[in-house]
Order: sequence, then structure tokens, then C-alpha cells
Amino acid sequence: MLLHLQTWQEVEAYLNTAKGVVVPIGSTEQHGPNGLIGTDAICAEAIAKGVGEAAGALVGPTINLGNAQHHMAFAGTITLKPSTLIAVIGDYVVSLARHGFERFFFINGHGGNISTLSAAFQEIYAASSLSSAASAPGLRLKLKNWWETPAVQKLSKELFGRAEGSHATPSEVSVTQWAYPEAIKRVAMGEAHSRVRDFCDAEDYRRLFPDGRIGSDPSLASPEHGSKFVEAAVRDIAEEYRKFVTAE
Repeated sequence: MLLHLQTWQEVEAYLNTAKGVVVPIGSTEQHGPNGLIGTDAICAEAIAKGVGEAAGALVGPTINLGNAQHHMAFAGTITLKPSTLIAVIGDYVVSLARHGFERFFFINGHGGNISTLSAAFQEIYAASSLSSAASAPGLRLKLKNWWETPAVQKLSKELFGRAEGSHATPSEVSVTQWAYPEAIKRVAMGEAHSRVRDFCDAEDYRRLFPDGRIGSDPSLASPEHGSKFVEAAVRDIAEEYRKFVTAE
């Protein structure tokens, strides 16, 4: 169930029996020679939709902008500052909490969001702890990176091995090819640069990784692989969501 396709009456009825919501979050950034700029948001959204269907959960609008400053040397990338993203997440959560949502399960598609999401959660918890309304029900927030489930990691090793790399990966490109087969890009590419040190700003990143990839070979991607990744991620994450919303 997608929040933006419901009426307010339908959301109100949902809240009579459930207090959880799935929130997909990604980024708008370069993903190498054949990866779509919307890859991280597309992956999070596709998997969140599957989790919603499997677990009977409402799925909120995708946050498709994230912390992507290190990709700004590549055309098309859009970034939010960490402070901006923290504010966006806070307003998103507080808005839905106002209506009665209590458990927020974020499905993340971008590694660069992890630290900021953690900080945003702490800001929300701090506001609750410092509130005079001590009797109000506490919010619970959880972050899940879709690529870190056991089934997804096992599949990635079986299909791609070391060619998975860590950015513009064949697994994430496969998911986008499954979601948008009409947008598949066929591009020849050589061996990707591996990570030699931590990068800093956007120009530093591009010097280290000229075509945007980090140790990956996304030419191995396919829609068929993407279908398997979505199925594996949904299976693992739906079970984790069920436990999250029913835990004491």
C-alpha cells in the first residue's frame, strides 16, 4: 500500500489496526557508465513496495535525495547537506507521528546516508526525551540497508564475487534494470579502479574513480538478476519489519 495512492480516510482506517510505516530513502547521484542516476532511490522504492505488499504495511513517499556531495563532480548528481537531510527526515517522521504512526522502518539504498540517518534518529529521540509530554508514546525508528540482508549478500557472492565492488554495483544496477527495462544502458567498460584510500570532496572522488565506479563491473547486471535480488531482499526485510512492529 503506497501512502500517496491512498485517501486520508484509508490512512485513518489503516491506523486503527497498525502503527508502522515503511520509508524508502535513496539518493540522486552518478552510478558509473551504465547506472541510472536514480539507482539508489529506485532500489529502495522497489524493495519497499515489495515489503509493503508482503507484510501488509503502508509505504511512505520515497526520499530520493540524500548525502551525495562526493559525487558532485559528475553531471546530474543532486545532494543535500547532512543538516538538510536531518531536517527532512525529522519533519517527515513528526508529520506522520502527528497522525498516529509510531514505528518507522527506513529501507535505505545509499551508503552515504547511513551516518546522517543515525544522527536524524538521535535528534528525534532527543526531542522526545526532552519533551514535557512524558506520557506520549515513544517513537521507534529502524534503518535497514537493503543490500545487507543475508539472502542478498549470498546471491551477490554467487553471481558476481569480487566484481560486485562497492559503488555502481552489478546488484543495484540489476535491480534498476528489472524495475525499468526500457532504460537499460549497454556500455563497454574496462576494469574499475579499486579504493586506494578514503576520498574527501567531489573532485578528490573523481580523481580516484574517473568513471564513477569503485571496484565494480556493472556490465554483469541483468533484469533477471534484478528480479532475484528484489525477491531475496523482500523476503528477508519483510520478516524483519514484522518483528520490528510487533516487538515490545
